[in-house]
Amino acid sequence: MEIILKYFPDLTEEQRKQFAALYDLYTDWNSKINVISRKDIENLYEHHVLHSLGIAKVIQFRPGTSIMDLGTGGGFPGIPLAILFPEVKFHLVDSIGKKVRVATEVANAIGLKNVTFRHARAEEEKRTFDFVVSRAVMPLADLIKIIKKNISSKQQNALPNGLICLKGGELEHETMPFKHKTVIHSLSDNFEEEFFETKKWYMFRFKQDYMF
Repeated sequence: MEIILKYFPDLTEEQRKQFAALYDLYTDWNSKINVISRKDIENLYEHHVLHSLGIAKVIQFRPGTSIMDLGTGGGFPGIPLAILFPEVKFHLVDSIGKKVRVATEVANAIGLKNVTFRHARAEEEKRTFDFVVSRAVMPLADLIKIIKKNISSKQQNALPNGLICLKGGELEHETMPFKHKTVIHSLSDNFEEEFFETKKWYMFRFKQDYMF
């Protein structure tokens, strides 16, 4: 929990309590339904919670923004972001029902009011959102085809509506066909821990005339 306060020191008391509760909740649920590697659960705050919050180091979502977390698994990055942005609406989607159940139970346990959940494949979700966020679900080209129907044309944030994807390793090759519509950001610019040396996120904008 200390690592969250290190980078986000201005949390409210409610947010601190919500973040603090995550470890016991995920440890308990993970013993029943494996949503995080058993070897990795001790690194929950660094590898999963803080990693998810890396998005917030570059964009501060405005109140009323709507975001779909595609392939949320046990609730990442959606649940940490929903704690940090209580006035933003999050819709967490995953094709595996038991993972959606874990995310739902965790959110309910900490009293999150700004999240909804759906057990479905990405192709089945027809609603539109300002942003789609994801953690390394599939290659960019495939992801774009699936979620382009879900991006709203109405702009209300400093960055253009689009896809924000957390991923590790070498992303230049994957994003090359879309280089004029993507920007890559290294999380090592924000977090000093070794884990983040290879971690990045990229953003793909759908609006043709909106330049970064």
